[in-house]
Order: sequence, then structure tokens, then C-alpha cells
Amino acid sequence: MTKYSMVDQENCIACGACNSVAEEIFGYHQDGIAFVKFGDNNGQVPIPEELEDDLEEAYEGCPSEAILIQDVPFPSA
Repeated sequence: MTKYSMVDQENCIACGACNSVAEEIFGYHQDGIAFVKFGDNNGQVPIPEELEDDLEEAYEGCPSEAILIQDVPFPSA
């Protein structure tokens, strides 16, 4: 099933947990705040199916619950 994701950057604590399990999905800004590489964190680009297990692991391991996942694209800002 198609998944869309983005990081709530207001809640991200820059701990690095997401990138340690899903480096193909998550990157970091200079201040350490994470973002989803697909769509530059806009939640509009689907996560490749082969990376969905990594996405779920990162979601479950995020201590600040900053990773958001939906089955449909996020509304554009």
C-alpha cells in the first residue's frame, strides 16, 4: 500500500534515530532537524514500497513522534 511521510519539524529533536534505520528516506538540515528526502518533506511524494518497512521502523523508533505517515498525500502547505 502506498505510504506518504513527512517530519513535523517543530517536534523533531534532532536525535538521529530515523536516519540510523532509514537513511534512504531521511536527511538532516544543518541544525540536525530531520526531513523526508522524497518531495523535500512535503508529504506529496510516495515512499517507495521497498522502503516501507524502514519507514515503519523509523516511525516506531522516533522518541518525539515527529514522523507522520498517511495512506494519502498530505495537504499542500
